[in-house]
Amino acid sequence: MYNRFLTKAVLAALKDTPVVLLQGPRQCGKSTLVQSLARGPHRARYITLDDPVARAAAVAAPSDFIAGFTGPVVIDEVQLAPEIFRPIKLSVDNNRRPGRFLLTGSSNILLSPRLSDSLAGRMEIILLRQLSQGEISGAQEDFIDMAFGKKSPPARPFPPVNRDRIAKVVTAGGYPEVINRKEPQRREAWFNSYITTILERDVRQLAAIDGLTQMPRLLSLLAAQTGGLLNVAELSRDLGFAQPTLARYLTLLQATYLYQPLPAWSINIHKRLIKREKVYLSDTGLAAHLRNVDAENLADPQRNMGALVESLVGQELRKQSAWSTVQPKLYYYRTTDGKEVDFVLEGRNGGIVGVEVKASLNVKASELAGLRDLAQTAGNRFIRGIVLYLGREVVPMGPHITAMPLTALWTPCQ
Repeated sequence: MYNRFLTKAVLAALKDTPVVLLQGPRQCGKSTLVQSLARGPHRARYITLDDPVARAAAVAAPSDFIAGFTGPVVIDEVQLAPEIFRPIKLSVDNNRRPGRFLLTGSSNILLSPRLSDSLAGRMEIILLRQLSQGEISGAQEDFIDMAFGKKSPPARPFPPVNRDRIAKVVTAGGYPEVINRKEPQRREAWFNSYITTILERDVRQLAAIDGLTQMPRLLSLLAAQTGGLLNVAELSRDLGFAQPTLARYLTLLQATYLYQPLPAWSINIHKRLIKREKVYLSDTGLAAHLRNVDAENLADPQRNMGALVESLVGQELRKQSAWSTVQPKLYYYRTTDGKEVDFVLEGRNGGIVGVEVKASLNVKASELAGLRDLAQTAGNRFIRGIVLYLGREVVPMGPHITAMPLTALWTPCQ
């Protein structure tokens, strides 16, 4: 069992909040985490609505179902019976004892049209993503806190990484089941079944839609555009959908945590910035599968692995932001004259860190134009820029800009 770094956040929420909802992609480890909490630090009864008997009871008589629990309870896969949310609300209004309900959901249940009450003010929502590289290896990750810290990045070397190794990391992704499957064919079979299950079960549950058979193709087209700007008009033409229909499909893919676009960062000054979202799927293993890429051909020096390595960094930053001290929001930066930064992290106090990704052993001074422009735009809010590359040395590249090995992202920095 992997040590999930969000465990402390879940336990902290259970100490002062009546309802805690743990959301995230299907098969990312939510059930494993809540079952371990129910057996250990948060003693509670465990119920899964994947059990047809429990689900039938929850749907048929939701008030009686909830009234039957006298102590703390874990209810897994609550999106299967959104009818229980109103009884939970009424129960909590009568007894606001912390930690009464720990819920999990594999789709964003707050987008469900059948969900009549969001339990606002009574529920804390925590998003559990796929495994981070630090969770896989057991090394505590502190890259974001280092980046926002006052001290300069550490000058020591970091573990090296070559194309073969990074190709394996990218194509494995972060789903526990995939990581534990070593044969490419078995991973391919898992991803095929995974996509089918989500589209046939979760998407249909969220909304009755026509053209469900086109959703796998839409996912493949999004995977092919990884790291690029979302072009709704082009996707609409390729799929033969009206743009409003496509927009609805994209929302459903976000609700099931398959598609996670990245918004543009901007500041209130007279500079025109491109506002379209950048395209990212939630997992690099999933993206590689949809692009028909395995570790062997991704490691080929003739193949450009930049987009998938960039996606890996983006997903690691999203995961680490949840347990970092800073908990920044993630964006990208691009101007109309072509200056860009792959990722912009904005802290709660307004501090800015730029992260650029280079899937190569070298970093050229000419490749820092985007970070320099971001620094000028952000002004005194700019803390530092970091270029992650495939070398192993930490190299100062100019005022407040440092090149760091990619492995610094998941190796303790402080």
